[in-house]
Amino acid sequence: MYAVIKTGGKQHRVQVGDVIEIEKLVVDGETVEFHPLLLVDDDGKTHVGTEAAKAVVIAKPLGEKKGEKVKVFKYRPKSGYARKAGHRQLLTMLEIAEVKLPAKRAAATKKDAAAASE
Repeated sequence: MYAVIKTGGKQHRVQVGDVIEIEKLVVDGETVEFHPLLLVDDDGKTHVGTEAAKAVVIAKPLGEKKGEKVKVFKYRPKSGYARKAGHRQLLTMLEIAEVKLPAKRAAATKKDAAAASE
């Protein structure tokens, strides 16, 4: 099962056990929850829209670090203008602990699986 979450202006495809780096996120507590999901795939059954919006991804913060350096260079020819700067983005590392669909939907898929096996 995997999900597509949106955080920090970017989209990330995550599944249980993945370690992702996102833009710095202030974490209060032991876990972080991502609610409005864009897409959830449950073993081949894709859920989008309102079904995916009700799903939850739970992640455990592992720490913070700085990303790779980005060099910024401005230059104007023949005028003696040159400026060099750098930037390192602060990142938060998260380990994806769980991807949950709503209880009602999970119960319905169990019924479908039981009906298919009979």
